[in-house]
Amino acid sequence: MAYEPKPPVIPTNRTCPFDPDPEYRRLREEDPISPVAFDIAPGRDDGWLVTRHEDVRAIMTDPRFSHRAELLALVASPPFEVEKYEPQPSGPGSFVRMDAPDHTRYRRLLTGFFTVRKIQEYEPTLAGIIDDVLEEMAGLEPPVDLLPAFVQKVVYRSVHSVMGVPEEDIAELDKHFSAIMRIDYTLEEFIEHNTALDQTLARVVKDLFAEPNDKLLGKLVKTGELTEEELSNIAWITIGGALDTTPNMLGLGTFALLEHPEQLEKIRRQPELMERAVEELLRYLTISHMGASRVALEDVEIGGRTIEAGQTVVLSLPAANRDPEQFEDPEVFDVTRPSRRHMAFGFGIHQCLGQHLARATLRIGFQKLFDRFPDLRLAADPQDIPLRDKAMHYGVYALPVTWG
Repeated sequence: MAYEPKPPVIPTNRTCPFDPDPEYRRLREEDPISPVAFDIAPGRDDGWLVTRHEDVRAIMTDPRFSHRAELLALVASPPFEVEKYEPQPSGPGSFVRMDAPDHTRYRRLLTGFFTVRKIQEYEPTLAGIIDDVLEEMAGLEPPVDLLPAFVQKVVYRSVHSVMGVPEEDIAELDKHFSAIMRIDYTLEEFIEHNTALDQTLARVVKDLFAEPNDKLLGKLVKTGELTEEELSNIAWITIGGALDTTPNMLGLGTFALLEHPEQLEKIRRQPELMERAVEELLRYLTISHMGASRVALEDVEIGGRTIEAGQTVVLSLPAANRDPEQFEDPEVFDVTRPSRRHMAFGFGIHQCLGQHLARATLRIGFQKLFDRFPDLRLAADPQDIPLRDKAMHYGVYALPVTWG
């Protein structure tokens, strides 16, 4: 009998392209810390799904919960049979799936490149990149797909200018990242794209060690604190994070604004609302629809439940960001909402390192896009927009638009 992959242990069926699975609402009200069973886990296969904002935030800051790769169950099992699952500790430099002090050491090397001040200094360069891309887009004959015409170009050029990686290599990396971030790949695809990804990063890093530039990765080489393997893994995280999050937010966010013209009009009349609009889009859309995972290192009492040592806990960011105890009328998209308490970037020591750059890209990108094309509109039926509903991060695969 052919292997039948099991669905993710968390709800992922969106009845609206901008709303999480409605099952989250019921769980948050009736069973906010609900039991789940994992298909693939290194130890215990029983765990929990957490949907309340207060509980998610508490677990993300609790040192009794670990983010180590070798301890976590898989939220979305691969769509092929796995005979034996023995996850290994993260490789040198892969700080995202580490705890302190290893996580602290690597993160500290990077934090200075992504401070609010550093990103503010970078904004004129970013604005110039966006202006150039929009000028190129204006020369195209509409309708166009906004993703290759605007979104990907902006992100590729921004990653190039920040990281110092050739733009053609970024496009190649994006192809492989996009494949392995799906949850419906075949075993052959997984091996092919992971192998190509590792080879490309190894070549890029070797070139940087031979001739370091003055961009982020080159400056890390010059510290003398990292091996080629460590820098390759750091590049995997930083470049992969940029390519799999900001583009999805730019594409899906544009879709949401075009489908909520009354909100877009508020921004047109009051451009100062754009900063709030970005925060609201981050909250309302929450593209990390698989959530975040932690594993209990000891028995922990929280929300009336006992989470036992070794149990994986899935923290639903989409559910937490629609919690009515935190946000008034959370199902409503409102660009005037002061919603900085959202957790689209996570929370605690693992909060997204590039959040300030992402915010700047979204704020400047949306503002300039709608200023340059004030009559921008969809060139397809909204129901026909292909959605990334089988990927770790939600978004659109294409967004046909027109103007004029």
